[in-house]
Amino acid sequence: MTASRPPLCLTQGDPSGVGPDITLTLYSRSRDDGEPFLVLADPGLLRRRAERLGLPVEVVEAEPEQAAEVFPSALPVLALKARVAGEPGQPDPADAPATIESIARAVELVHAGRACAVVTNPIAKSVLYRAGFAHPGHTEYLGELARKLYGRAVRPVMLLWSRELAVVPATIHVPLAQVPALLTTEDLVEIGEIVAEAFRRDFGIARPRLVFAGLNPHAGEDGAIGREDIEIIAPAVARLAARGHDVRGPLPADTMFHAAARETYDVAICAYHDQALIPIKTLAFDSGVNVTLGLPFIRTSPDHGTAFAIAGTGAARDTSLAEATALAARMARARA
Repeated sequence: MTASRPPLCLTQGDPSGVGPDITLTLYSRSRDDGEPFLVLADPGLLRRRAERLGLPVEVVEAEPEQAAEVFPSALPVLALKARVAGEPGQPDPADAPATIESIARAVELVHAGRACAVVTNPIAKSVLYRAGFAHPGHTEYLGELARKLYGRAVRPVMLLWSRELAVVPATIHVPLAQVPALLTTEDLVEIGEIVAEAFRRDFGIARPRLVFAGLNPHAGEDGAIGREDIEIIAPAVARLAARGHDVRGPLPADTMFHAAARETYDVAICAYHDQALIPIKTLAFDSGVNVTLGLPFIRTSPDHGTAFAIAGTGAARDTSLAEATALAARMARARA
């Protein structure tokens, strides 16, 4: 990290999950040559988890401006107001306020210019719901924070990125039966614009190559297997092309993800959740990164959940978190 750029902010995530484990493991591996980061968490939680995992990590309370100096010798932590129990594998709705506070304060620090990006550890939405959390998930809550702090409407778009493949699901956590009704030409054009802008600004690709997957088998087979590809997706592709974007589609999803096909585009925009996530999790299960595009700040996250069953055991791998922090730093450098 350069002296002129503030640190990355890592959120606590669900304290009973693997977030604390992978944060401590990543710090242990990267303290000498990695990108400095500040963790927004209960310091006591991290000390207890480090002891449980047998990791010789000193945890020091620090402000963002101190993170780079502290990082080589101790894990810098900005203490939350809420304390947590954080028993591994035993999620507790009473810990939800700290989980939510960590996310909100990270965004506030970026807004204030005291941090350069937000890297979120995994949360369990069901635990937050039991505590009264009113948002469908991480992405929607981040969008609401952006609206409040930056004073403008935003359209969060989920990108799943890996070194092998980048995909965007146009619809996310909805029943498959609802997908055709939710796909609109206008929505796909908006998503395409957001994705293209992000790849130019944050990934340094002057003219990103976008492809759209068809909704139906064989992209509808010229209307023989459904009209959505002709009537909804193809007009969106045509409109984006008319605006100067390098874009193709709709393409048959079953032939889009082999190695030679992936060489022909930078990002694939898919019609629904599993169409996008199955190929990337097949290719990069341990190293995929969840990125929220369309926000006025950088946000990345490991592309996995809380893994309560292995929390506190030492079995959790920090590969995806390492990729998420590296990508956040790369995006921050591109913006700077």
